[in-house]
Amino acid sequence: MRVDRRTARHTLDQPTDRGLRPSRRAWLTGAGLFSLGFHIPFLAPARAAPAAAEPEVNAWVVVKPDDTVVIRIARSEMGQGTLTGLAQLVAEELDCDWARVTTEYPSPGRNLARKRVWGDYSTGGSRGIRESHEYVRKGGAAARAMLVAAAAKGWGVPAETCRTERGVITHVPSGRTTTYGAVAAVAATIEPPKDVVLKDPKDWILAGKPLKRLDTRPKLDGSQVYGIDLTLPGLLNAAIRDCPVTGGSVTSFDAAAVSGMPGVKRVLQIGDSAVVVVADTFWRAKTALDALPVVWDEGPNATVSSATIAETLRAGLDAQEAFIGNTSGDVAGALKGAAKVVEAVYGVPFQNHATMEPMNATAIWTAERCEVWAPTQNGEAALAATAEAAGLPATACEVHKIHLGGGFGRRGATHDWLRQAVLIAKEMPGTPVKLIWTREEDMTHGRYHPVTQCRMRAALDKDGQLTGLHMRISGQSILASVAPQRMVEGRDPVTFQGLNPGGPEAAIGYTIPNILIDHAMRNPHILPGFWRGVNLNPNALYLECFMDELAHAAGQDPLAFRLKLMGHHPKHRAVLQAVADKIGWDQKPPEGVSRGLCQTMGFGSYVAGAAEVSVSESGALKIHRIVAATDPGHAVNPQQIEAQVEGSFVYGLSAALYGACTVKDGRIEQTNFDSYPVMRMEAMPAVETILIPSGGFWGGVGEPTIAVAAPAVLNAVFAATGKRVRHLPLKDTDLRRA
Repeated sequence: MRVDRRTARHTLDQPTDRGLRPSRRAWLTGAGLFSLGFHIPFLAPARAAPAAAEPEVNAWVVVKPDDTVVIRIARSEMGQGTLTGLAQLVAEELDCDWARVTTEYPSPGRNLARKRVWGDYSTGGSRGIRESHEYVRKGGAAARAMLVAAAAKGWGVPAETCRTERGVITHVPSGRTTTYGAVAAVAATIEPPKDVVLKDPKDWILAGKPLKRLDTRPKLDGSQVYGIDLTLPGLLNAAIRDCPVTGGSVTSFDAAAVSGMPGVKRVLQIGDSAVVVVADTFWRAKTALDALPVVWDEGPNATVSSATIAETLRAGLDAQEAFIGNTSGDVAGALKGAAKVVEAVYGVPFQNHATMEPMNATAIWTAERCEVWAPTQNGEAALAATAEAAGLPATACEVHKIHLGGGFGRRGATHDWLRQAVLIAKEMPGTPVKLIWTREEDMTHGRYHPVTQCRMRAALDKDGQLTGLHMRISGQSILASVAPQRMVEGRDPVTFQGLNPGGPEAAIGYTIPNILIDHAMRNPHILPGFWRGVNLNPNALYLECFMDELAHAAGQDPLAFRLKLMGHHPKHRAVLQAVADKIGWDQKPPEGVSRGLCQTMGFGSYVAGAAEVSVSESGALKIHRIVAATDPGHAVNPQQIEAQVEGSFVYGLSAALYGACTVKDGRIEQTNFDSYPVMRMEAMPAVETILIPSGGFWGGVGEPTIAVAAPAVLNAVFAATGKRVRHLPLKDTDLRRA
């Protein structure tokens, strides 16, 4: 058996608190529920020197005697580059040698024990860097000041006479030098500075540069351990089958029919709705589970279908009551007095996260302690779920974070799979049990991108100017299911991403004199979740495709029509103009090629996209080229941003072209990649990234450009065919020319 010590090393190790410390809010450990909001004060008081085995300077920085620098990263790494980006920011302020940098995850249990010194563990909403950059940079700067103070103390000189470069401290007047590793133990005993001055981004040496990712080599040589790879001595494997209809339950199952099969250890029911087989190998567990006779009570949801859900959403478009997200002026009056009214209804289906690594977790439970190894986007939420399922206080639990084989939001807000693993382990005290969902279980018990429809009605005056817009979104609320405590007087603010009247997060990029954007909430039984890009994706599709329709209805160029509405939105305008210039909007495209463009703002960043496509006489679509512009304020690693933009178009185009989960007899019909295809290499267009970091703010880069993939292509498809595609996915539409 193989134990990955990197994931298990901090099980019992809880050193004293040092350095920058985000404060704790109420941790409701009795119910296993934690409050994850927090405030970041500055520095913790000095404490005794840590043990020699872990010579930490402060919570963020460990410097070993050989000058290796270990930077602790609380956020999760799932391919998006957060680990490298945050390490760059710490290393920049630390002035260390990047070639000697490595990283480790501090566990959420350690974070709890140390009064949340590492702050928020949640990695989603493209927040990994943009919401922790300041305090991690201060962690690096404080550690550097302490190392310099230690060297100056040894030399008996003022710290102000010393400088640092690549992990070396030099006393400038005398030329004497020492290394960080040589003074780290003394530095750990020094009072942290009360304040530190961070570098101006224009002076960055490591941050802002396209450095190679720290997690590439272990992925290439196979040494990187994901949750599904983890092995522990005496490990058993579990396979699970939940009722195929959400809300259903187990009526009965015949454990005796499979108990004698090779390797089978236990046959269990977990909760009201799931059956489990535990065996010595996963294949044996799965084989026995497939053979297990189960009778389900599928409940009242078994009659629900995609058609009945669509009917409910259509009724919401005409509902008298709706939650308002953005309103100004008199929309009804503008529509009544319009020279032309344009109306259209768009819609998006359920979509699955479809992570390459299915849900899994490994757990060991005893009456005194529970430990879990899990690929999670939110270590603190995982710890809360562990404590709740284990029936133990959070202080008696630990979660060891592991790299994720894809997250996309599925492994963040809900930890149903982790709870199941703990409940199974609880039935077998002291035995490590690894639960792996099959691909079919993963596909049919996801937390799906919510299904919505949107009706838009716009008023154009006699000169073709947009004077009024009413957007009515009808459909599912994520927060109502996942985090009802975040609802605002019954309204789900996430529903209005990209459509807000202003603010730093997801503001609309147009000034329209009369506007009303509202949401008729309709929640089917299929459970929603934060699917990468969340509501920004459909909202950008709805608004930007409709803006294209309005431009054509007004007899105007789609770019010019938009720009006239963007005088008060310079950052939105800048990215849109950038993609238009790059793709050659004012020039004739190649023969048979058509273009479309769009823009939006989400997750703190301004993004735009332009596409070149062709459609054959038989209706075959080819996407030739995508140009994408991003203004994230600050760019920590331009190479990573470019990779994220390219990857986001893989995700966004997969959804636009193929991604639809349909419901029949109350259950999701798509069970694997044969029925839920994703983008293949031969279909992927070239992606050209324009990076416009205008400074002054911190935006995200993992999700925003997903939102411009579909509208850019759909607008180009209209230019090519004269057909408006208003419902995804594109595979369901005949694209032969109108």
